[in-house]
Amino acid sequence: MLACTAQAQLFSVTHVFNRVLSLPEHGSYYHLDEEPGAGVAWLRLPPFRTGTISFEVKGKDVLQQSFVGIAFHGSNDTTYDAIYLRPFNFRAADPVRRRHSVQYISLPRYDWELLRNQFPGKYENAIEPAPDPNDWVKVKVVVTAKQVTVFVADKQCLQVDLLDNIKAGTQLGLWAGNGSGGDWRNVRVL
Repeated sequence: MLACTAQAQLFSVTHVFNRVLSLPEHGSYYHLDEEPGAGVAWLRLPPFRTGTISFEVKGKDVLQQSFVGIAFHGSNDTTYDAIYLRPFNFRAADPVRRRHSVQYISLPRYDWELLRNQFPGKYENAIEPAPDPNDWVKVKVVVTAKQVTVFVADKQCLQVDLLDNIKAGTQLGLWAGNGSGGDWRNVRVL
């Protein structure tokens, strides 16, 4: 078991799927390595259905190599909702790419590709003002029984209705997408 102090609370990790988790700089933050496919480090927390998740995350400004966020309503390693950032799109010159900066998914049924093709622009959005893609980004995710709202640097950037009714899952974890890793710190759940 690994543990990390976040805002005076110790979160241990129940298990890690498809990643290696480390705690650099004497456990000051979590780091997930880069691997093919999605990966998640499930945190040992009370069951989470609704509430507020806040954290800071750091990816990188490398095209198609940085997908970092949080998984919630987890039933297992492949069934969960997630909110994630694509830092390489934050300051893209192409406005279409910028609108792909923050994403909601509900796996296994609703991945990003299906949502983008069937509901263009509904489950992803730009982040304004655009944060530095190589720096820590402050994120707050508010989950209600029917919706999820995402704030970056205290500004709302996405609000969508939750998909699927898989809310029996109550796990919460650090999430990294295909081929990407990242860093998380100051994780709090209210």
